[in-house]
Amino acid sequence: MNNDTYNMLSAPGDGLYKEKGSKFIAQAFTVMSEDEAKAAIADIRKKYFDARHHCFAYMIGPDKKTFRSSDDGEPSGTAGKPILNQILSKDITNVCVVVTRYFGGIKLGTSGLINAYKTAARDALDNATIVEKTINEIYCLEFAYPLMNEVMRIMKEENLETLNPRFEMDCYLEFSTRKMSASRISERFHNLFGVKTTYIKTM
Repeated sequence: MNNDTYNMLSAPGDGLYKEKGSKFIAQAFTVMSEDEAKAAIADIRKKYFDARHHCFAYMIGPDKKTFRSSDDGEPSGTAGKPILNQILSKDITNVCVVVTRYFGGIKLGTSGLINAYKTAARDALDNATIVEKTINEIYCLEFAYPLMNEVMRIMKEENLETLNPRFEMDCYLEFSTRKMSASRISERFHNLFGVKTTYIKTM
């Protein structure tokens, strides 16, 4: 795998695990922010309002630096962490997995709970569709109108799509490129006298 790629879900997945009367309903789906994850978890709590626990884990961003897990009242380390470990084992991001438990009246013990939440989460992720995405960097270009042909020649040679163009007295446009090519391409524009190249964001 290249260092500018990551995996995420292109379609959600559902999972189910039953043990000694308890039912563990798992859902795996895409989230692009913590707010989005929290809103989705809240919706699941409303949908399964009569369930005892809604344990979850999520991971966000190509760098996977934003993540959280919750045992939601289960013994510490028996639910959220096993769910998060399944996300890690699948090497995916921008994902949230929620496992809702209906208690069956018989306690499963620490190892039983870990196995139940792990298995339900894995089932949901196995049933989801995973795709590889590239990490892209966005840049903007600002230049005078006479430089248009030179700029567009590089855009065409590098097979770049023009984003948010504004062609007036002065010209403005943005482009997106794979992270591994970004410094080389931005340098080409930077070397055109009169073209201002500015990094905007990575996504």
